[in-house]
Amino acid sequence: MIAEVMTGIALVKQSVDFIKSQIDTCKDIGDIAGSIDGLFQGQEQVNKARNKKSGATGLGDQFGVDTVAKEMLDAKIAAEKLQEISTLVDLRFGPGTWAGIVAERAKRIQEVKEAAKKARIAKMKADKEFWELIQMIMIICGTAAIAIGAFIYILFFNGPAELPPS
Repeated sequence: MIAEVMTGIALVKQSVDFIKSQIDTCKDIGDIAGSIDGLFQGQEQVNKARNKKSGATGLGDQFGVDTVAKEMLDAKIAAEKLQEISTLVDLRFGPGTWAGIVAERAKRIQEVKEAAKKARIAKMKADKEFWELIQMIMIICGTAAIAIGAFIYILFFNGPAELPPS
């Protein structure tokens, strides 16, 4: 867990350092896009690690003041760095650029989530149809087996009707 937080906050800091060093010389947002992505990923890692810890059930140092403080401070640092970069991007490329990036990213994330949800629903529907087909085949096979068994029973155990003696 701590390694994830370290990786997350390190990724945030590394991305911020690169963006700061390149913001004045980059010709378009694409020149720093990878670092912006790294910034978002780092923040997500910090938040994910923090949320995992808060939901953990095992005992350990997760409740220690130093652990809690580090998690809180890392999350605040990540948010602060994100705000700093948003200001730099808006200053360099015009007001609203950062908001546009964040909105487009949120839209794409939502589209991926919706596509995954639709795929899960389609798979569940296909699975349900498959099992209904298997059930129907089993019913048909069972009915056929009973009919064949009844036919064999009548044919072999009842035999032809005997004529009464005359």
